[in-house]
Amino acid sequence: MPFPKFVDVLTLAAVQGLGLRARLVAEGLFVGLHRSPFKGFSVEFSEYRAYQPGDDLRLVDWRAFARSDRYYVKEFEEETNLRFYLCVDSSASMGYPPDGPLTKFDYAATLAAASAYLALSQRDAVGLATFSAGVREVVPPRSSRKHFRAILNVLEQTATEGTTDLYAALATLAERAPRRGLFAIFTDLWDLRGRVLDGLRALRGGKHEIILFHVLDAAEERFPFRDAASFEDMETSEKVEVDGPRFRDSYVDALAKLKRDYRLELGAYDIDYVPVVTDRPPAEVLVSYLGKRQAMM
Repeated sequence: MPFPKFVDVLTLAAVQGLGLRARLVAEGLFVGLHRSPFKGFSVEFSEYRAYQPGDDLRLVDWRAFARSDRYYVKEFEEETNLRFYLCVDSSASMGYPPDGPLTKFDYAATLAAASAYLALSQRDAVGLATFSAGVREVVPPRSSRKHFRAILNVLEQTATEGTTDLYAALATLAERAPRRGLFAIFTDLWDLRGRVLDGLRALRGGKHEIILFHVLDAAEERFPFRDAASFEDMETSEKVEVDGPRFRDSYVDALAKLKRDYRLELGAYDIDYVPVVTDRPPAEVLVSYLGKRQAMM
């Protein structure tokens, strides 16, 4: 029995097990994606061969000439197995809403697991990192389909806790990933903007391609609260009293400005910024983004 193309969030939340949720979402990803949206942006050294008239002199290895007094040319081949790193924010704020069908972490984990399923099906090497104030768990990149279970195990066993420090986490990951790769980062960006940008710049300095998924709950996006209420920061326990109706317009405007600023600032570094609200079907989110990516290849 085929899976439906797009499963709505409430139906998805009723599915037991991250692995099955990921497969349901991935089924929607396969529709319309006729080739991998991840492959083919880097090259690998293959071997030397003797220089032949007409070869590009820029490919001549002059060190080899100095040693042997003979001309050799470096040959390269396209790297078909991209290193694809999934980075999922597991700080306390990602546990919102604590009484909802899916928390932000559940939603982000589903996006990440579905992306892993798709990439592993196309023999790309996929790794995973969870982070909060720093890197928590790391699963090194592998291309075996059996590797999907290792990724699921970490995501299923991760509890949301601690504060967010994107700079500390991304700077560490940049050091651990010397080879160029594609990083998909799933976070609510509950951190100081300067620290966020510094961390992304550190990662971008390694020539990595970056997709940043800004994951917000629908209530955080639209602020539907109608009465005066007390709000508590899930990471610092700081409390603030707010008159919902009077505060809503300024909140929505400030959030819209924050998103515009991130889009402009990250665009200057060729980092893709993808805002996501958790009431949108995850497959729709990934198909929309990957379809655009595929069209540019």
